Amino acid sequence: MEIRNSSNGRNGVFTAYIDDQQSGQMHYEEGEDRLIIDSTEVDSHFEGLGVGKKLVLEAVDYARKNDLKIVAQCPFAKSVFDKTPAFQDVLAND
Repeated sequence: MEIRNSSNGRNGVFTAYIDDQQSGQMHYEEGEDRLIIDSTEVDSHFEGLGVGKKLVLEAVDYARKNDLKIVAQCPFAKSVFDKTPAFQDVLAND
């Protein structure tokens, strides 16, 4: 699985590819010190393969590298954060 990030400095999208086919996307907004995850979508043909979790992990890695805190507005991303103690360091407290 390959994840590509495309951003204009304010809005962005992490896009997952499996065998060169787009398998999922995570849309986000980037602020001064925040990464706000708006939505996570996985193509029905790729459900159950961990695509959504891999997109969340990519956002976590990006936040750590860029000293950002994550606000998970997307219900899927929020559930992954709730279940993953190792991600709490990048989760915004408000």
